[in-house]
Amino acid sequence: MSMQLLDTIQETSLYLPVQARIVDVRQMTQLEKLFTIELPSGMSLNHDPGQFVQVSLFGVGEAPISISSSPSRSNGSFQLCVRRAGDLTSVIHQLKPGDSIGIRGPFGHGFPIERYRGKDVLFAPGGLGLAPLRSLINQVLDERSSFGRVIILYGARSPSELLFKDELKTWGERDDVELHLTVDRGDESWTGNVGVITTLFNKIEVYPPNTVAITCGPPVMYRFVLMELVALGGVGISEGNIWLSLERRMKCGVGKCGHCQINNIYTCIEGPVFSYAQIKHLEEAL
Repeated sequence: MSMQLLDTIQETSLYLPVQARIVDVRQMTQLEKLFTIELPSGMSLNHDPGQFVQVSLFGVGEAPISISSSPSRSNGSFQLCVRRAGDLTSVIHQLKPGDSIGIRGPFGHGFPIERYRGKDVLFAPGGLGLAPLRSLINQVLDERSSFGRVIILYGARSPSELLFKDELKTWGERDDVELHLTVDRGDESWTGNVGVITTLFNKIEVYPPNTVAITCGPPVMYRFVLMELVALGGVGISEGNIWLSLERRMKCGVGKCGHCQINNIYTCIEGPVFSYAQIKHLEEAL
């Protein structure tokens, strides 16, 4: 494929869906499936961790979905973790390898990983929030020598709702990763921590001046996680070093519909990733 044709396809894909092919589907939980997708003619998505794509099916609709896979592990494909939550996602869940799906993007600003290099990195995802953060976590692990300590705190409502269980096991077995898990409600097989994600903060020690924290999850979670982060170690992590994704606000992806507008900010264009310092004073943000 010529570079001119490739540039034309990539520019067009921001506004018109490219017909991509599903190459693998994996059941993650009762509500979530992981789709591996290939763009046509060997195209690369060229995304950054934290960005999202618009996913469409003709005659059904379109929705924004965060990219779950890391650019460092693209291999000509990318992954989306899709929760069955409405008409479009219910139809997507019926798709199988070989089926086509429309893709626009990638959109938005992702996590500024260059600003994290040389620092300790604390991840605090909740529930489905692990899906977009997985992209960044694996990017950090693939460039492990460029970062200090890596701490992952992850919470879900129940053991059956934990995402990426195989990877959680792998991360937990690594000597250079500190992993803590919790669930709101345990079951007969669960031997770990029981409680909301903030109950994990007393299990870790951090050096706030050299730590960046990244969180993503249900909106109700942010207020309490942010309170913990700004108090960690007695002095707290700097508000400029706390990063979060407002990916659940997305809709059109190109700043036209106004669905994601917060005061004068279009989240799909200026985000979905922001530092806490950027949005602290925007009441509607959190």
